[in-house]
Amino acid sequence: MIIGLLDKPEKFSGPLEGLDQMFQGELTNLVKRGDLSAKLKKVRTVYSLGLSPIKRFVFVGLGKEKDLTADFLREAVGKACKTIKEMRVPSFAIALDSFVHGDLSSTAVAQIIGEAFTMATYEFPGYKQKSNEPEVTIKKMNVFTSEQQHEIETSLKNGMIYGKATNAARTLVNMPSNLLNPAYLAEYAKNLAGRFGFELEILEKADMEKLGMGAMLAVNQGSEEPPYMIVLKYRGQEQWNDVLGLVGKGITFDTGGYSLKPKSSIVEMKTDMAGGAAVLGAMEIIGELRPNRNVVAVIPATDNVVSGKAFKPDDVITSLNGKTIEILNTDAEGRLVLADAITYAKMHGAEYVVDAATLTGGVVVALGLDKTGAMTNHDAFYEKVFQASEKTGEFIWRLPLTEQDKERVRSSEIADLNNSPGREGHAIMGGAFLAEFAEDTPWVHLDIAGTATSKKSSELGPSGATGVMVRTLATLVCDEDLNGLGQ
Repeated sequence: MIIGLLDKPEKFSGPLEGLDQMFQGELTNLVKRGDLSAKLKKVRTVYSLGLSPIKRFVFVGLGKEKDLTADFLREAVGKACKTIKEMRVPSFAIALDSFVHGDLSSTAVAQIIGEAFTMATYEFPGYKQKSNEPEVTIKKMNVFTSEQQHEIETSLKNGMIYGKATNAARTLVNMPSNLLNPAYLAEYAKNLAGRFGFELEILEKADMEKLGMGAMLAVNQGSEEPPYMIVLKYRGQEQWNDVLGLVGKGITFDTGGYSLKPKSSIVEMKTDMAGGAAVLGAMEIIGELRPNRNVVAVIPATDNVVSGKAFKPDDVITSLNGKTIEILNTDAEGRLVLADAITYAKMHGAEYVVDAATLTGGVVVALGLDKTGAMTNHDAFYEKVFQASEKTGEFIWRLPLTEQDKERVRSSEIADLNNSPGREGHAIMGGAFLAEFAEDTPWVHLDIAGTATSKKSSELGPSGATGVMVRTLATLVCDEDLNGLGQ
């Protein structure tokens, strides 16, 4: 059983007092010796040695009540769940009431527990030969609470839905690009549509040529893999209006094209479709929870490779909305496919748009590896996205986007735009380019280049793909507190 400890438990009260008595005061002794502590995320396992039907108790510190936040609670529960997983047990229980403190309601805590447990115990199966050691998976979690069991179960289930969708996105990003190619992403979206009744449209190369998706086609030009523009529609309302567009970059591998990446940077470019994975994960949550909102998801799927047919620096291409683009850097390809995808989302009725993309190394230089960079053309809409990110603990930081920035991407002498004005303000230049295609539509850009993967494990998962922005995008759509998007 997992139990949360708050502040310094010098004297146990309530249920913990009875548990201390059952242990003949040993819990009090552990606290006095410093072996049992409420220090944030400190985990201690206590064996019952026959004094209780429950064999082991896992205590996790929650810190001080005045400092306890949803983010800290999520991480503390995640660390405790990792400990449970290492025990290789098929089931466990959690004392929910011991985690309910301050402004955190029991239903909010239940959702956090569902998320944390599912995300913390995720593993990418990989492709190694399987050992003969039998696998033990946790198949059941019991929750003990004094609150209404039905409401708790619903919140717990919702949290698990959020966690499973995040894990699904993680798996997509972790897959190698020889297995996860544009066709795989298209088939994955098709399966989602079948599961949840989404409307599905998958544009192939000939369709894009007829429509004039010159930016998307240019990036795919050197590839043997056919491109796909993937569209999923969820109708949460009878009329197709007030539509939120979710756009995710789906570059399944990025060599940089003729602006070739160095060997130290080209490794892990299989993860360049993390924005597309985030959108697919969010659509899985939307399909499960059925919110009262219309959503169109658009994912441009292709790789960016070198061949005799590949597009080149100095080329001029024409995008779907008619704007011409001078190519100065073939490694600035993400903004090109997103340009056509944003335009296509608007053609499908999107009245406000959020895009998620591993767009620039510049955002890592500016903000590090733990912050998603954001840009917008609409303060009120950005505030809704920011509120969603606060609820999920997925930190975003807004970068400026000025008229001077926009003028830099309009600085070509032979085309309407150029795709790479220089290294100065690199992350902002990516956003400024996309703003030319969002135009007057309320829009938020999320650059997840630093946060899509992690080289270190955390309380909420192993190293590798993080599934970042799945929960934020879903919360933006599903949370009733965030009604009035774009107003």
